Amino acid sequence: MTATIQNAPTTGSKTTWKLDPSHSIVEFSAKHLMITTVKGRITDVQGTIYTDEKNLKNSSVEATLSAVSLDTRTDQRDQHLRSADFLDVEKYPEIRFKSTGIQGDKQSFKLIGDLTIRDVTRSITLDVQFEGEVKDPWGGQRVGFSATSKIDRREFGLTWNQALETGGVVVGNDIKISIEVEAVKVA
Repeated sequence: MTATIQNAPTTGSKTTWKLDPSHSIVEFSAKHLMITTVKGRITDVQGTIYTDEKNLKNSSVEATLSAVSLDTRTDQRDQHLRSADFLDVEKYPEIRFKSTGIQGDKQSFKLIGDLTIRDVTRSITLDVQFEGEVKDPWGGQRVGFSATSKIDRREFGLTWNQALETGGVVVGNDIKISIEVEAVKVA
């Protein structure tokens, strides 16, 4: 099944879910010196999911990530990634995602959307798995999703690099993205 997502209208049979930042994470990884993989995460993630159980094409997602919350467990590397060489967080404090389409079914689907980094917007596709829905111990309703994707950082203006004497570069161009989301029903 192929469907196109539209922005969630204010009326209808939609369910609104807010991302739970303490139970959601966006992780990324890139090659370093062409021989190892360095991983990091963005810890401040906010967003809303609008679901339409009767018509998946009417579902949508919007998310905002605080670029300054980037963490690779190494302060010097984090400062470099936040600098103008990479994310330039002083000028571009947010990374944004807004869905534009969906292909598949509720259990496993491709979420197509616009990813904006440094005010450069490109379409990306996330491979998404529905992890389930449950009533939490406090009476709320929660859903979980996991997603993966890969982008070429150069397409977003992240072009800093250094050539290695033996060939290759310091930072790989492919960035793998892994997302775990838990969201709470609000309406």
